[in-house]
Amino acid sequence: MKKLIALLLAAVMVLGLTACGGGSTPTTTAAPATTASGGTGTTAAPSGKGLTAEQRAKELITVGTGPTSGIYFPIGGAFATALQNYGYKTSAEATNATGQNIQNILKKECEIAIAMQDAVMQAYTATGAYEGKEAATDLMALMRLWPNYVQLVTTENTGIKSVEDLRGKRVGVGASNSGVEINARMILAAYGITYNDITPDYLAYGEAIDNMKNGQCDAVFVTSGLPNATVMELGTQYNMVVVPIDGAGRDKLVSENPYYAKSVIPANTYNNKEDVEGVFVYNIMLVRKDLSNEMVYDILEGVFANISTIKASHNAADKNIDLSFGISDIQLPLHPGAEAFWKDHGFSK
Repeated sequence: MKKLIALLLAAVMVLGLTACGGGSTPTTTAAPATTASGGTGTTAAPSGKGLTAEQRAKELITVGTGPTSGIYFPIGGAFATALQNYGYKTSAEATNATGQNIQNILKKECEIAIAMQDAVMQAYTATGAYEGKEAATDLMALMRLWPNYVQLVTTENTGIKSVEDLRGKRVGVGASNSGVEINARMILAAYGITYNDITPDYLAYGEAIDNMKNGQCDAVFVTSGLPNATVMELGTQYNMVVVPIDGAGRDKLVSENPYYAKSVIPANTYNNKEDVEGVFVYNIMLVRKDLSNEMVYDILEGVFANISTIKASHNAADKNIDLSFGISDIQLPLHPGAEAFWKDHGFSK
């Protein structure tokens, strides 16, 4: 009997090592992470509707992330690790974030990828930054991720206290056609401001903030989770002002673009003594349309079976990525495999 038990334990250990095989360094799955509300991450038990272990081991999943210095990279890498722990071969690819990830999904160069929903919906409908291009109707969603807060920062000496005060100023709007730049363009338009009314600096927000420190830029749009390390540094070195995005302009933005939502940057996030009115837009995980329904269902089961790995990657993931949060904020159509998974867990669009 003891010999039989020993043989069974050895077999379990072999299977566990096999499941960790793949393209990136294996990571041991941690205990369930504590969420912002004090609970533990909700997991999904295997349903038998996905792939078999043998099928899973033959599949490579490349995850489109973002620059190595940004939040997309560690969270995207954690998705790769979680799916590797579930038995897939995986790779996490550093990219230029949303714009490149959209193209990589369409070109079938990655299986899943992180992107901001406003840019995704513009690509899907061939509007805004994607006007004049063919509508990217092959884009499909896997799941909702975390909210990106649009933050407009300046220094006290500029006198800028509102979005309207940006007229005639030099403004860091983000790299051309980046997710930040799409946010900036849409917010300005909601207040009746065009790039003709400002001097736009097409720089990543880190570079633009450096220019602001040197007096070469007046205000900078930053889109990220809270808090942003670059903005925190600015607030400790200068009399920084977080400019509210509020009033009729915000009402117009949200009413015309349902992927934006009203929010606040809480007091003491930076050097702000009070809440600052603003907006956020969700990041979502894109998935290739041509993947089978069974594989997409299985990917989601793998994600939530190893959700603690993802939650441990960043505070924004810990607070905002959980099976219990559902899909109500997703505007893009779900992949049929994802739709079936979420329906089985009590959520429908």
